[in-house]
Amino acid sequence: MFGIGDYVICGNKGVCVVENITTLNISGVDRAREYYILKPLYMAGSTVYLPVDSPKESMRKVLEREEAERLIEAIPDIPLLIIANDKLSEQVYKDCIKTNECVDLVKIIKTIYTRKQKRMQAGRKVTAVDAKYFHIAEESLYGELAVALNISRKEVEGYIAEAIDSR
Repeated sequence: MFGIGDYVICGNKGVCVVENITTLNISGVDRAREYYILKPLYMAGSTVYLPVDSPKESMRKVLEREEAERLIEAIPDIPLLIIANDKLSEQVYKDCIKTNECVDLVKIIKTIYTRKQKRMQAGRKVTAVDAKYFHIAEESLYGELAVALNISRKEVEGYIAEAIDSR
């Protein structure tokens, strides 16, 4: 169970803070059921109501600083995704995003970055699907790392580059 003030990752909402744990007085909702009231950090004005007894996969704690640093250190060794057919790329990306795991977000970013470089060398643009999922993965990963490392989201890319360069 999570406590008030905890930072959590909640599905596609990214980093959220547990604002309250309470029952809801809304018609059509089981008034005996407890809910987490979550405020996404990077979606101003948004609120998420998640039943406390919902599956554990739907929410997890944000990485601790040490875990974030280990992840960043491991980035060069994290393998690319294997996409046998470009038509299947979107499904592969969706499956990775659903896991809510930072390693899978890194795989998406590295894979799309490599694909983008190859396309640009061939005089072609990045695909819309790649651009979309690169953005989603980057926003999710950088948001979590920013909280874990206690820096701004804008600083995360430079932090990662510096950490990898100093290896």
